[in-house]
Amino acid sequence: MYLYNSATHKKAEFTTHTPGHVEMYTCGPTVYHFAHIGNLRSYIMEDVLEKFLRYSGYSVNRVMNITDVGHLTSDADEGEDKMLKGAHREHKTVMEVAKYYTDAFFDDCRKLNIKRPDVVQPATGLIDDYIKIITKLLDTGYAYVAGGNVYFDTSKLERYYIFNDHNEEDLAVGVRDGVEEDTNKRNKNDFVLWFTKSKFEDQALKWDSPWGVGYPGWHIECSGISMKYNAFPHHTNEIAQSESYLGHPWCPQWFHVAHLNTSHGKMSKSKGEFLTVSLLEEKGYDPLAYRFFCLQSHYRKALVFSWENLDNAAAAYGKLIAKIAALNPEDGTVDEAVLKEYKEKFLQQMGNDLNTSMGVTALYDALKAKTNDATKLAILNSYDQVLSLSLLEKAAAVREANAKAQTAKAEGGYTVTGEGDPAIDALVMQRYEAKKSKNFAEADRIRDELKAQGIEIVDTKDGASWKRV
Repeated sequence: MYLYNSATHKKAEFTTHTPGHVEMYTCGPTVYHFAHIGNLRSYIMEDVLEKFLRYSGYSVNRVMNITDVGHLTSDADEGEDKMLKGAHREHKTVMEVAKYYTDAFFDDCRKLNIKRPDVVQPATGLIDDYIKIITKLLDTGYAYVAGGNVYFDTSKLERYYIFNDHNEEDLAVGVRDGVEEDTNKRNKNDFVLWFTKSKFEDQALKWDSPWGVGYPGWHIECSGISMKYNAFPHHTNEIAQSESYLGHPWCPQWFHVAHLNTSHGKMSKSKGEFLTVSLLEEKGYDPLAYRFFCLQSHYRKALVFSWENLDNAAAAYGKLIAKIAALNPEDGTVDEAVLKEYKEKFLQQMGNDLNTSMGVTALYDALKAKTNDATKLAILNSYDQVLSLSLLEKAAAVREANAKAQTAKAEGGYTVTGEGDPAIDALVMQRYEAKKSKNFAEADRIRDELKAQGIEIVDTKDGASWKRV
């Protein structure tokens, strides 16, 4: 397996400290609001990485933090506290907001087939660990106290910037446009480890510390959580404080996912339409169509979202399910030699820097394999351990709906006529079954999903007809 390393800017063979085992840390959400689909692209790709590592034979311990304290709007410790902002917006306590949006995040993950990490640790749960790390950084000269706050001193490092090249003079104290300078800092890029004198006098969550009552900075949580669970930190400041604390290099491999953009630039919660999984569902999209959309592009390439692009992905996903539904599970028995051959092909394709677009192509190659349907389904099921598109489950639902439609037609009951797409026929039939059982919310959801794919349904006396518009 070859993986691009953000720290070395090179693609190299993936190796581990312990043979056959991977310690993996992925930075979790700040739980002050719903995650938007740009955030969730990263979680989808991290999920694929974890599942591909397991598919390749590694055991994996994946750790994720939940940021429920201390997250400001940038690495420069500026702007407003996001958790406090959420609490004020919703007239709740910070912890009530954190609980609600943590649950919402994992509900979105469930809809997108993102596996829950082995360890999920809220930042508020390890305050004593952060204090221990900060104390040692002060004792060894890597941190200093100024204006009541504790700062990490980036000038003590031989190399601070790991992922980008910068000039040395950038380390000097300076003022950014429109940003008030923090005069407590010795160097522009120093960052807060512990606040006792915050911009926010009404900060809700505070703890006792050797430096006064306050709360941890944003970055220290990831170092504390990752070291506690023997995983690694996630970005430049975490490298700085973790390696200064440990006294040796920590994590050799770094994985960054490119942004999801709109026509207006990088997606965010503060500009444009707030795009969430719930909004996709309201507009009739299956969340897995969005996962399919993400997998069609390489994780290191910026991906441009538009409703047209999502429509194209949803249509392609539907057609793929229809092709799989046309396979006969009773056609032969699994040819283990062919299955092994195709697994090895998949390992090579995906093993080239987690190339998910080639992984999607592999699905179509499996459908064209010169073997029986039972073997094709076994290959597809194998690939879906990594891609997690619920291919066989969705195909089984289509086959069942088609069987009901045939029975209804034979009995002179409800019939569906259209343009020869069994996946669409099945959805129209599912809508009928939902209406028949008085589940009108589900019927409306299916109608909206079809509308999003450009499908118009016309109800008739004996059933329904549909066409693309």
